[in-house]
Amino acid sequence: MPYNDLLTSISERYPCRDSQLSQLSALIGDETSPSPSSFVLYGLEATGKTLILRALLQESEVSFSWLPCDECITARHLTERIAATVEAALDLGEDLGLPRSQEVGALAVFLQAALARVREVKHFLVLDRIDQQRDPTPTLVPALRRMGEMIPNLTVIFVVSAPHSRFFSSAEIPHIHFPPYSREESIEILSTNPLPIKKTGEEQDPDDDETSDDEATKEELAKEELYVWQKFCATVWDSLAKGAARDIVRFRNAVEKNWSTFVQPIARGEYGTRNYSSLYLYHKDMFRQETSVLDTVIPPAVNERSTMVVKSHDLPYYSKFLLCAAYLASYNPPRSDALLFTKAGEGKKRKRGGGLNKQAGTRKIQRRLLGPQSFPIERLSAIFPTLTSHTVPPSVDVQAQIATLTSLRLLVKATSLDPLDGSAKWKVNVGWEYIRSIARSVKFDIEDYMIE
Repeated sequence: MPYNDLLTSISERYPCRDSQLSQLSALIGDETSPSPSSFVLYGLEATGKTLILRALLQESEVSFSWLPCDECITARHLTERIAATVEAALDLGEDLGLPRSQEVGALAVFLQAALARVREVKHFLVLDRIDQQRDPTPTLVPALRRMGEMIPNLTVIFVVSAPHSRFFSSAEIPHIHFPPYSREESIEILSTNPLPIKKTGEEQDPDDDETSDDEATKEELAKEELYVWQKFCATVWDSLAKGAARDIVRFRNAVEKNWSTFVQPIARGEYGTRNYSSLYLYHKDMFRQETSVLDTVIPPAVNERSTMVVKSHDLPYYSKFLLCAAYLASYNPPRSDALLFTKAGEGKKRKRGGGLNKQAGTRKIQRRLLGPQSFPIERLSAIFPTLTSHTVPPSVDVQAQIATLTSLRLLVKATSLDPLDGSAKWKVNVGWEYIRSIARSVKFDIEDYMIE
């Protein structure tokens, strides 16, 4: 196959890497053109480094040996594996009479003797994931880089995730960067192999000539499936994968995990392929749940039952108000207490939004997402009586209620001091959904007392 056709074929199978493929082809070349003594491929995981390099080396039919360095522990283990891999790739057929290399110097002698048998052929030694080698010595990688300079027909290729500036003890070695795939590139790559809408078990009747023999109908169906697939990939990227999937492998896993559930209404004939907006609204909860991207061994039904058990804590009446006060003390700044919890008429009128809405425009993250902050017990005792619509009777033992919440791990100590010490600090240990259900059970609108 001509070299240009070879590059075109690889580019069609692995899109969005034309620039890197062109640079690689220039460095590898053919049997007559020279190659550098060493060069580096670097980029984050799942960016196509190994895939593109292996495809080009195999289809160019050049002599190469491939070693995954993350499987090697010590430097001696690595050098011995390199010697064995090169000898197997060259297929010399007889022992060279040299001892197995125990250090880089002995390895260079071994490789020079081995490659002298095939003087006319260039050989590429690929050290994949060399930066993940378990126990390297400080001079191991620079010494491996120099071997290509000492052996004329040897080129050492390093494949790393993030090379250090002094990792190779030289700034002259050529580098090829594989950047992470963008949103458009990720969707394009996934669109080369879309999943069908119909379930795997659904097969068409072989006697149905109207559908099996109509190629135009098949092409139209494939086009419609590709349309839904691309729209769904874009939705998953914008709602889930952009923050939860750090590479294209996890992105595809998230798409494939939710695809069959998403297209079930289309397979049943309830929605058309062009009614994507309606289908998205039908499945909008799918793009809000963490289970859409996280795998779990617990069935969904068990998750729902366990959630109901947690939300059915039968706390005493005033303990619920005390827990709400602890939540407000953990998530509201202390400077807002005078405005929120003053029982004067002016304070009541300005409770919604806390009168501090001018900060909401500049705050980028909600307080509920920043985690609970610690507070002294005196602040909790001051907030608690202002939440009830009546006066708390003297018979209510606040300290006993705090002890009950602490034993249930709903309220935890934030310092190592004695709980009876006045300077000890606490923080709430429940989430927003839980505290909102607790507040509703006593008809308390906790939303009006939250500073957004």
